[in-house]
Amino acid sequence: MKRFLALFNVRNKEYVRDRGSMAWGFLFPFLIIVGFSFAFSGKNQDIFKVAVFKPTQVEAAAQPPEFLQTKYIQFFNVDEVDAALEKLKRHQVDMVISLAKNDSKYWINSSSPKGYLLEKIVSSERSVAGQTFHREQVTGREIRYVDWLIAGLLSMNVMFSSLFGVGYVVVRYRKAGVLRRIKATPVTAFEFLSAQVASRLILILTTCAIVLAGCRLLVDFQMFGSYFDLFVVLGIGALCLISLALVVAARVSSEEFAGGILNILTWPMMLFSGVWFSLEGTNPMLQKVAQIFPLTHMVDAARAIMTEGASLAAVSGHLVLLCGLTAVFMALSSFLFRWE
Repeated sequence: MKRFLALFNVRNKEYVRDRGSMAWGFLFPFLIIVGFSFAFSGKNQDIFKVAVFKPTQVEAAAQPPEFLQTKYIQFFNVDEVDAALEKLKRHQVDMVISLAKNDSKYWINSSSPKGYLLEKIVSSERSVAGQTFHREQVTGREIRYVDWLIAGLLSMNVMFSSLFGVGYVVVRYRKAGVLRRIKATPVTAFEFLSAQVASRLILILTTCAIVLAGCRLLVDFQMFGSYFDLFVVLGIGALCLISLALVVAARVSSEEFAGGILNILTWPMMLFSGVWFSLEGTNPMLQKVAQIFPLTHMVDAARAIMTEGASLAAVSGHLVLLCGLTAVFMALSSFLFRWE
């Protein structure tokens, strides 16, 4: 335990003394959140998403409405109306349409300005298509884009801090000969790696807490779930990504090569894990591929807690998968790790 604490304290001091990295870790997510809150929180957004439920051939309407051919509106099929209505309540989609025979319906959110505009388009198309739509209405809590975005940005910051804050540092230690010196001491590989994981985990959670507090004061984002549950999700996600970083750093001795591998890992996750935009309506293959990324499950779980008030039990599927990946990555890193 003494050796572990010594390594733990040294890593913390090294991070604090690197003022540039520490300042970037705090300011980067904070500046992005503030910038997006001004850029995308207005009422004049012109991006529309419509979920379309098509029953079986017997129950479906014979002639699809001309409304589905309207340009500049994204239509995508859904299998269940109830699930689509839940997304409509949270402003993840702007309208839901059911094409049932003799009972075509559309739903809008009464608090959504985009739903109001889409309803006007539906009303103008009804007589042309020769089909009558019955209006339904749902109400839900309004979720601004910045409220939806914060969970993704927090998770993205965790990803960068985990991968580059551990993987890159261990490779730098190996290149500078620090690991060779530590090898000559009674410290074991398990103690060294555990100290790196614990130090980075505490620093990540501390950074997240400070960023959340600052954004709460400036942006006043909505939080419907428990902060404790949120930090449990971020902590488990951080452990998974730190373990992945240790796999990369297990034997690599070139900082340039390690940086290339880490960038190959981070950019697909950042683009296709739902950090910046919802994957609803995108290519189904892309949605399946996104499920292999640890960041996808961390973002989905954190966003469910922040915007839906979900509990840990409700996101347990994501947490179990992250814990499983953590165990696999830790086993691989322990097996592959070399001091030199």
